[in-house]
Amino acid sequence: MAEPVPEHGPGAEFPLYLRVAHALRDDLTQHRISPGTRLPSERHLAHRYHVNRQTVRSALQLLREERLVVTDRRGTFAACAGPDARVAAPTPRVRTFPGGPRAADALVRAALSWETPPAALAGRLSLAPGEPTLVHRHAVLTPAGVSLQRSVSWFSRPALVEIPQLGRYRPSGERYRQPDLRLLYHWMHQAGLRTVHRESIGVPAAPPERTGAGASGRGPAGDPARLSVHRVVSDHHGHALEVTDIDVAARTGAWTYEFGG
Repeated sequence: MAEPVPEHGPGAEFPLYLRVAHALRDDLTQHRISPGTRLPSERHLAHRYHVNRQTVRSALQLLREERLVVTDRRGTFAACAGPDARVAAPTPRVRTFPGGPRAADALVRAALSWETPPAALAGRLSLAPGEPTLVHRHAVLTPAGVSLQRSVSWFSRPALVEIPQLGRYRPSGERYRQPDLRLLYHWMHQAGLRTVHRESIGVPAAPPERTGAGASGRGPAGDPARLSVHRVVSDHHGHALEVTDIDVAARTGAWTYEFGG
C-alpha cells in the first residue's frame, strides 16, 4: 500500500528526502524492519512514498551516515547496530573539518547557528546584504581549558543548496550544540562537487606586551604563540562553499598552498 509522505502537519516543512528518511528511521528504530532485513528496492520505496528515486537515494544516504542501514552489492539492509549508533569517525584518508586531527580530540566545543556574516563576506558567499547563513563555531581545549584551536566557518548559499547534510539545518533561533561536521569535505564529494581548497597561513603580530618573547615562542605569561589560517573552499566554478578562519596555538610558520579535492 502506498504511503505518501505528509504534505501538511509535523515535518511537512522539511525537504522530501528528510521526510522519507524520517519514515524509514521510525520503522528501523521501532524494529518494524528487523536488524539484518533487506529494505525494499529504491523503485518500491519511490512508489510507496510517491517520490522519485533520487529522493529515495538521498534518504538512504542519510540513514547510512547515521549507521542505521548498510549497503552492499546485494542491496540495502537494516544495520545490526543499535539505533543510537553515531557517524563513524573519519579515517586518516579523509580530510577532517574544520581543522585537522585536533578536531577529533575529546575537549571539543562546537555549535551551529544562523547569523548575518560581515558585510565584506556577503558577496563572496552569494548572499544578499543582511541575509543570514549557517555558521559553525568550533574550539579545541586542553584539559586545563587552554585554547588549542578556535575556528568560525561561514557557509555560502550554494553550499546549503548542494550539500544535503547542511541543508537540513534550517533558519531558526535554535543553536545546534556539538554538531558533528567532520565529514563535511566527504559530503561535498558525495554531492558531486569538485572542490579547491586555498589556505593562507600566517603568524599574527604580537601585542606590545608580547614583543619581548624569547626564542621559545612564548610570551611573558607562558602562552603559546598563535597561528592564523584563512581558508576558502570553492567549487569548480569558483563559487565559494565555505570560508573559515582558524586560530591555532603554534610557534612559527607561514605559507599558502592550494589543491583540488
